[in-house]
Amino acid sequence: MKLKVICFILFCCFQGFTQDSIATIHEINIDNLPPNQIKKYWLKMTNNGIAQPIVIPIIIAKGNSSSPVLGLTAAIHGNELNGIPIIQQLIDGIDIKALNGTILAIPGLNSISIPLHQRRFIDNEDINRSFPGKTSGNRSQQFAWQINQKILPKINFLVDMHTASFGRINTLYVRADIKKPQILKMALLQDADIILNSKGPSSGDVNENSRTLRAEAMLKGIPTITVEYGNPQVYQSDFIERGKRGIENIMRWLKMTASPIPNHEKAILCSSSFWIYTKNGGYLDVFPELNQNVKAGDLIATLRNPFGDVLEEYYAPQDGIVIGKSTNPINMTGGRILHLGIPAD
Repeated sequence: MKLKVICFILFCCFQGFTQDSIATIHEINIDNLPPNQIKKYWLKMTNNGIAQPIVIPIIIAKGNSSSPVLGLTAAIHGNELNGIPIIQQLIDGIDIKALNGTILAIPGLNSISIPLHQRRFIDNEDINRSFPGKTSGNRSQQFAWQINQKILPKINFLVDMHTASFGRINTLYVRADIKKPQILKMALLQDADIILNSKGPSSGDVNENSRTLRAEAMLKGIPTITVEYGNPQVYQSDFIERGKRGIENIMRWLKMTASPIPNHEKAILCSSSFWIYTKNGGYLDVFPELNQNVKAGDLIATLRNPFGDVLEEYYAPQDGIVIGKSTNPINMTGGRILHLGIPAD
């Protein structure tokens, strides 16, 4: 057994797969990289509590030219993992000699929270609500500032990859400002179930100190979409394959590859959406399935107490389609029931 382990370690060393063989950099300089190569780096962001560097994985696939640069960011929330294998499989399938432009991919943006199996950053803040960040702010704000300064200025187009959070599941859907033609085109190419019209923030109010990564990128003039690929803390092969196809379609549209754009499924366009919440706490049973159309007045959930008595029955307030839903039966007052999309006329 020991001999097998030693042989595997030696094999990895000869193949260049050791962690130590990956250089740590402090900035990204695509123009200085040789063409037709795929480079892997650790990008230094901040420091931890014992003065060690906190790094994130960077993959740069540079083809015959530096531009356009397509940015791919996965797991800004540490439990949203499906984007990571999408990036890995995309890079594995690239013909680097035939690539025009550059892929700048980050398969794990929140490197602190991913190994901790948690959504938020170490200070329990949401990095995706911390943009533009601050040079002298809290830990999340300084980390967001590094993303803002070191990554966003390097890219021309961005796909920000997410999933549902703990206790919820999602369809494959895109958040996009569909009034902008380039962004609408990126969304339509994603092989998605639903496209949700959304200008920038994913939810809630946005101000100068709490923008999302997508909102920040768009303020910089970078056409950006947020894609939600299913469920948290898992790899889902169907979502991964569809996600990879969606990125490849964008590459074809940008003429980064020569192959034509294949036929793809047409998504349902929603002009708006909202979550429905519980009015009491208890054990929740949500009935509709993802992508199911519901009519106003349809029973969508039942809430019971520990004795099985029905406390509340919830009904669809209007016609719509189920974008996401709660899967956690335990819900206190104000818990999420389902995310209802309102189809455009």
